[in-house]
Amino acid sequence: MIISLPRTVRRLYFMTMLVAVSCVLYYVLSWVSAWISPTRNVEIPEGTAVRAFQDVQYGEQGQSAAERLRLFYWYGE
Repeated sequence: MIISLPRTVRRLYFMTMLVAVSCVLYYVLSWVSAWISPTRNVEIPEGTAVRAFQDVQYGEQGQSAAERLRLFYWYGE
């Protein structure tokens, strides 16, 4: 079996460039995703405003997680 040195070097160069471009693209898309996503604004409401969401553990009060999921799909919210 004959192994061609120039062909091997070209393949290694191609694989190296493919990995490098993939990493750069991954980090660019990750940066764009972080830049686009809105920040969470979880401040205490001021004035007469009230919170619309109450952080409740599933199963302790009200509905179970399965019931909430069923209602979510039923209402399409």
